[in-house]
Amino acid sequence: MLGIGLLTILGGTSTPAQAHTGTVAPESAEEVHLDTSGNLLGDMLGFRQWLYRHGVTMHIQSDDELWVNTKGGTRQHGTYDGVGTVQIDVDLNRLIGLEGGVFNVSWLNIRGRSITADQLGDYNPISGYEAYRSNRLLELWYQQSFLDDRLDVKIGQQALDNEFLISDYASLFINSNFGWPMAPSINLYSGGPSWPLASLGVRFRYRPTDQLSLLFAAANDNPTGHSFYNEKDPSNQSVHPHGDNFNLDTGALLISEAQYSINPQPEGLTNASIDPGLPGTYKIGGMYDTAQFADQRYDKNGKPLSSPDSSGIPKEHRGNWIFYAIMDQMIWRPSLASPTSVGVFTRVTSNRSDRNVVSFVADAGFNLTAPFKNRENDVFGIGWGMGHTGSKARDADRDARSYADGYYPIRHDEHHIEVTYQAQVTPWLIIQPDFQYIHRPGGGVLNEETGHRLHDETLFGLHTRVIF
Repeated sequence: MLGIGLLTILGGTSTPAQAHTGTVAPESAEEVHLDTSGNLLGDMLGFRQWLYRHGVTMHIQSDDELWVNTKGGTRQHGTYDGVGTVQIDVDLNRLIGLEGGVFNVSWLNIRGRSITADQLGDYNPISGYEAYRSNRLLELWYQQSFLDDRLDVKIGQQALDNEFLISDYASLFINSNFGWPMAPSINLYSGGPSWPLASLGVRFRYRPTDQLSLLFAAANDNPTGHSFYNEKDPSNQSVHPHGDNFNLDTGALLISEAQYSINPQPEGLTNASIDPGLPGTYKIGGMYDTAQFADQRYDKNGKPLSSPDSSGIPKEHRGNWIFYAIMDQMIWRPSLASPTSVGVFTRVTSNRSDRNVVSFVADAGFNLTAPFKNRENDVFGIGWGMGHTGSKARDADRDARSYADGYYPIRHDEHHIEVTYQAQVTPWLIIQPDFQYIHRPGGGVLNEETGHRLHDETLFGLHTRVIF
């Protein structure tokens, strides 16, 4: 499942978190102004300003990628994938005088091919923009703020990876594991409510202080409503490809998260007389899925699934949980006035191995912002991550080896390393060359064409983002 939400996709424009604060409408026409300097099409002959005066903000963006797998996997050749995003935010305060009300709808045009599905054997796609070719609805929700914006409630179709389980520093990287990581992507039905699949649900966010935020959401756990296994399309994205399923017939996914920020940065930071310290954000959370999940090793009669005597119907377990913790911390900047800084991140998730392929996931990395003079918006980053194949899945591999006629590998850990540079060429154009190395793809799965493990993969990519 793909791990990039609209918070990342709409980089360079107002993010949903910034736009949906329920602010009071301006009192004068002069104050109602939208800055369109970062858009290729600018004000669109006044159309954007006219919409904005009526509370409507429109974001249009295209993300396009070229990839080549130079080593490993099942084959090596170049490929293309791309995503067009249209998002409309409506400030109902400005439109009809409903203070704190926000309406949001977003639509995706997904094109190209998935290099991971075609050529690789990884647990998760090497790009968060890989998806099934379609034109689909992503989100459709209404949010209402209360208590002077301390509390807000969102209801409707939503992708939880916009707000939960996200590291801000990790969002620089393209590999989908740095967005919505392996644990929910592989272990939940269709990867759970995450880009490009959203589910009906409700989300509560309470900010008792400026530094502390408490979030809780309850959503349908299975955006497509399909069974867990789908041989034709493991992602299930081809099921209801227009995003209009609105499934409510399966289990519920409950997720909660606490976020705490240290050293908040005041406005006018460069003119501050006292250094507020280096900012950081720390998060801890967990999720629980109420559905049934298949055992990784045994059938319903207690026999190994790979045994010739097995019924082939896995034993089932009720419920599935995942715990996680995240750290985003700036560790250095030469001065308050300098745009240059170094930030680090780390994230870990843990869950049970009897019903999950991957039981432990970790990633970490660092970002160097403004690495060169006069390149204030450029970012260089190095990231690493790993997914640990659960003990029961490895036991199932040992069972399969005992019944196999030839060689059968036992999966271990998959590691991915990414080196990337995001360059803002113009206010509306970003170019991001990317290098990735995948060690032991899929934990070391069998390449059926060769009868051996898949070799390590080396990939080069180029990502571009145009904000219209």
